[in-house]
Amino acid sequence: MGRLIDRTLDVAIIGAGIAGVVHLHYARQAGLDALVLERQEGVGGLWRQLPAWQDIQISPPDWALGDVPLQGPMQPDIRRNIEAWVARYGLADGIRTSCPVQHARHTSACWELDTPHGTVRARHLVVASGGHNTPFVPPMARTASRVQEFHSGALHDPGVLAGRDVLVVGGGASALDLIEQCLAHAAKRIVWAHRGTRWFMPTTKPKAVAGSVRPYARMQALGLTPDEQNAAIRADMHARYERFGLLAIAPPRPFDVLHDQLMPGRARMIAAFGSIERHAATVQAIEGREVALSDGARFGTDVLLWGTGYALDLRYFEAPRLAALRSVNELGARCACIFRSLDAPDLYFPGVGLDGIGAAPLAYAMLARSIMSHIRGTARLDMQAVGHKINHFAIPRYLAQRDPGSYPEGRGWEWWRELALGTPDDRPYPLP
Repeated sequence: MGRLIDRTLDVAIIGAGIAGVVHLHYARQAGLDALVLERQEGVGGLWRQLPAWQDIQISPPDWALGDVPLQGPMQPDIRRNIEAWVARYGLADGIRTSCPVQHARHTSACWELDTPHGTVRARHLVVASGGHNTPFVPPMARTASRVQEFHSGALHDPGVLAGRDVLVVGGGASALDLIEQCLAHAAKRIVWAHRGTRWFMPTTKPKAVAGSVRPYARMQALGLTPDEQNAAIRADMHARYERFGLLAIAPPRPFDVLHDQLMPGRARMIAAFGSIERHAATVQAIEGREVALSDGARFGTDVLLWGTGYALDLRYFEAPRLAALRSVNELGARCACIFRSLDAPDLYFPGVGLDGIGAAPLAYAMLARSIMSHIRGTARLDMQAVGHKINHFAIPRYLAQRDPGSYPEGRGWEWWRELALGTPDDRPYPLP
């Protein structure tokens, strides 16, 4: 295969979503020769594909990319914000679209990335395609199925739910969003099947308000330990679950900031909870328009909505251990310093930090700065696996000890502490 470019880059970046464009910006700030490879026809990553009704889990000020205004919390707003960020910082010439990475291997000298347009060589590789990049639908038997099926990322016209018998499958954020769509579009019957549920913060407020991470940032900035943070959040959650009559779907394991994602509840779902038929079960088979669940239930269904999330797909790596990873938790366990791969040299996965608690663009900016600092030789990133999530303002506290190039005197933890305490809730955090 020929060469896409003639030189060996300092860093190649896979994916032109939020993480990819942020990493390109910080690579250029660090004076590094960088290139983004994107399989789609334009920038935006997953936000380029999602239906227009999809929105963010947190408030717009927490999601905004620094000083580039965000007009709202919905998918078109997020996609336009990413495009505006590319224009704001003049990044377009460093992005190759319609250029998927088909094979990735590390030689004794560098990374080689095969694409349909040639091979790219780079000393370092950042995989910025996220920890969730492939829609996941569990395998099952289907016999003459007449049930319409949609993954949450493919339900572009939720109007098809009106007046229909709908089954929603899954216990996390995607399933909650799908139940909201069923209620918003007047589904006739809603059945919810899940093996288990994830913790969420019950609320009557919309996600764009209830999803603020500023209270959590203040707990961190005031020095509360993870155990103290857990105690405060668990007490609040339990009181809300009890008040809204949701204890039946409380997960059996206590909420833990070091392992769980903190997400807001869904107001419509909470208000209509008593009318939703629930099954602690999985889908076993579809026969005609009848669905069979693992608890023995069988019922007619018009539409089946898969809120089963996304899997990790790294099969383009030639290293078997990397190619076999299928979840962000598996990947996180194989990373040191939050993002540094233990399985291959000069390889970084910033997406493992997205699944925790915090503002994703700010987290990506902090991770990108330290990755580029490491490449330039001004960081001392160890190879010790962390074993848990490092969230939000715990990130600069952790990295400041290892990256003096990005956290010089006067811009260390104390500076970030003041940022956490002093940034008004209606303003985005400034990107470093």
